[in-house]
Amino acid sequence: MRTTRREMLGLTIAATLVPAASLRAARGATIQAVAFDAFAIFDPRPIAALAERFFPGRGRELVEAWRTRQFEYQWLRALSGRYADFQKSTADALDFAADLLGLDVPADARRELLGSYLKLTAWPDVADGLMALKQAGLRSALLSNATPAVLHAGIASARLDGLFEQVLSTDARRTYKPDPRAYRMAVDGLHLRADEILFVPSAGWDAAGAKAFGYRTFWVDRMGLPAERLDLVADGVGRGFGDLLAYLATIRGA
Repeated sequence: MRTTRREMLGLTIAATLVPAASLRAARGATIQAVAFDAFAIFDPRPIAALAERFFPGRGRELVEAWRTRQFEYQWLRALSGRYADFQKSTADALDFAADLLGLDVPADARRELLGSYLKLTAWPDVADGLMALKQAGLRSALLSNATPAVLHAGIASARLDGLFEQVLSTDARRTYKPDPRAYRMAVDGLHLRADEILFVPSAGWDAAGAKAFGYRTFWVDRMGLPAERLDLVADGVGRGFGDLLAYLATIRGA
C-alpha cells in the first residue's frame, strides 16, 4: 500500500465538518444523492498491516503486487467475457503476487488475508459524515466492484447499518467499473439522472470513468495520489469527508 506524504487530514470529522444547516442549502441543487465506491468508505490499511505481520519487511511489496493484479484480473476477465467475481479475482491475484515475489503463503495466512476483506472497518470520518448527509436530506449509496458479501460484511463490521439506501455490487451485472453498465447501476437503483448523483471514488481511474459516464465526481484521495492521465479529472478532490461536505455545501445545481 503506497504511503502518503502526510497522514490523512481531518480524520476526526469534528474539526472540519460542515454544519448540516449549510448542506441543507444545497438541497435545491441538482445533486440529490451521493454514491460511494467502497474504499472511500472502508479502510484497507489493516490488510497491509496483516500482510506485514505474515511477511515482515515484504508485506507492502506483496500488497502492492496483489492490488495491481487484483484490478487487472477484474478488467481482463470482464473484457474477455470470462467474468469472475471480486472474491475469486482477489484470490487469484494474491496467488499470482506470491508467486511473483517468491513467497510461500501458508494456507492459514492465505485464508486470513482473503478473509480480511470480510472484516473491513470504516475510515474514522465516515460515520459522522454519512450522518451529516442523511440529516441534510441527501441520499447515500454504495456502488462497488466488490461482491454483496464483502459490502454487507463491511457495513456490519463498521456499524454503518441504515446509512445506505442502496448497496450496489457490479457483480449483479457481471462486470466491473469502469464499464458504463456498472456505473448505470446507481442511476437505475436510485431512480435519478446521472447529473443528480455525485459519485465519490477512492481511485483516480474511477473518477475518470464516472466522469465519462456523466456523473459529477468528487475524488476522496486519501492516499494523496496524483490524478490519472485519462483526459478526465474529478470535479473536486479532497482527503476525506470534511472536504467532501465542504464541496457539497458550495454547489448549487450547476
